[in-house]
Amino acid sequence: MQPLPPQPQVNPPHVNPWIVAVAVMFATFMEVLDTTVVNVSLPHIAGSLSASVDEAAWALTSYLVANAVILPMTGWIANYFGRKRTLLAAVFGFTAASFLCGLAPTLSILIFFRIIQGATGGALQPLSQAVMLEAFPPKDRGKAMAFWGLGIVVAPMLGPVLGGWLTDNYSWRWVFYINLPVGLASVIMTRLFIFDPPYIRRSRAGIDYWGIGMLAVGVGALQVVLDKGQEDDWFASNWISVLAVVAVVGVALFIVHELRTAHPVVNLRVFKDRTYAAGVFLMTVLGFVLYGSLLLLPIFLQTLLGYPALNAGMAMAPRGLGSFLMMPLVGTVLGRFDPRKVLAVGLVGASWTLYALSKLSLDAGYWDIFWPQFIQGASLAMLFVPLTTATMDPIRKEEMGNATSMFNLMRNLGGSFGIAGATTYLFRRQQYHTHLLGADVTPFNPQTQVYLKGIQGNMVAHGADPSTAMHRAYGTIWGMVQRQASMQAFVDTFLMMSVIFLLVLPLLLVMKRPKHHSGPAAMH
Repeated sequence: MQPLPPQPQVNPPHVNPWIVAVAVMFATFMEVLDTTVVNVSLPHIAGSLSASVDEAAWALTSYLVANAVILPMTGWIANYFGRKRTLLAAVFGFTAASFLCGLAPTLSILIFFRIIQGATGGALQPLSQAVMLEAFPPKDRGKAMAFWGLGIVVAPMLGPVLGGWLTDNYSWRWVFYINLPVGLASVIMTRLFIFDPPYIRRSRAGIDYWGIGMLAVGVGALQVVLDKGQEDDWFASNWISVLAVVAVVGVALFIVHELRTAHPVVNLRVFKDRTYAAGVFLMTVLGFVLYGSLLLLPIFLQTLLGYPALNAGMAMAPRGLGSFLMMPLVGTVLGRFDPRKVLAVGLVGASWTLYALSKLSLDAGYWDIFWPQFIQGASLAMLFVPLTTATMDPIRKEEMGNATSMFNLMRNLGGSFGIAGATTYLFRRQQYHTHLLGADVTPFNPQTQVYLKGIQGNMVAHGADPSTAMHRAYGTIWGMVQRQASMQAFVDTFLMMSVIFLLVLPLLLVMKRPKHHSGPAAMH
């Protein structure tokens, strides 16, 4: 790739870039929050709209599918219609759809507006990121990405807690109404303070209808497979198998078509740059582990340690606190150190925290969970900010919208793979350990006989007849086996995620030193 010309900020000089940052931060935070805030409200939504929980889950799936389909097209849409116009329409559409979701009288209407919410929300992350990267000069982009990264890291952790609190104290409808003040503030600030760079205003290209169609079919089918595969036992289900084939064929045809067409809806040629390609892959892995561990820890706390749902959500707060405190520091440090070195520290730190979680037991206390979570949050700050800065450094400003679209799509798909992979691996390991531990629980095992007689004797002493007491004794022991098997399954899954972070460390050697890095090494 040819050396890049200087890329100055594009906002008019009378607009403070930090005002632009606040405007797009509102939009990003609102959209990312909505990917998790609805989860805990599903039983209430199902009951209120006379539907089963499985049927209500389509309110989540429909959002994710629409989001995944629009995300990669955002760069093209912004180039065609104008970035400001697209961002304004996306923020307004997302806010209006949120309000209409809250008013929905039936599940069908709720799902319809969730599709609109997902489609408009899909454009918010890449557009916000592109605006942020161009609003600031290269020397300040680390600080800008640290500010933007707060929304990306904190919002998914806050979502379940906020959703549970709103549902318990008000109604599930307030999970959607809460977006109104934030969305309206973002609409006003976008209208007043964000402007299009000249190269976007002049962009007019043909519409790649075939590319749009293949993208919608391939990515849409893939998202449904990832979201519904585990509950339908993956390829044991005919419809999941068919959708998987559709996803593979659709994505393959899309890639071939986009590389051949003159005006692609997604310019995949940006992946020719090794730094960008390695950075996108690292972000996919980061999404995999972040969303996978976000799912696992609350389940572990509730099912094995007996935490109430709200307390389990609050136990995730140290991760958000760690990110909140570390983000500004990382933004400042990036002006002095090579982002790849900061990334290496972040990967090792995140790996250690997952290893620490794999050492938890059924007797784990609050502080055993607090410190790994806090350090993990700090480590994530050392991953998101430098990874975004380094990955986008070689991208020309004309391709910034396209590049940020793919960057965010792969993070979200990585998250979907992480949730699906973590739940499947956890379930398989639980089966394995249940079989392994249960093999010794037989009437012929002397130690088992001692436990059975002890439990039976205690129950008989409290008035149970011997036959019923023995039956309950077996149930008690089997419950202990399943609890230990579940504990071992969580240990294995956390350890697997820890190893994944270490395995991607060599990719940092593939990435080039950022040309716009402003630290000491970049001055020579």
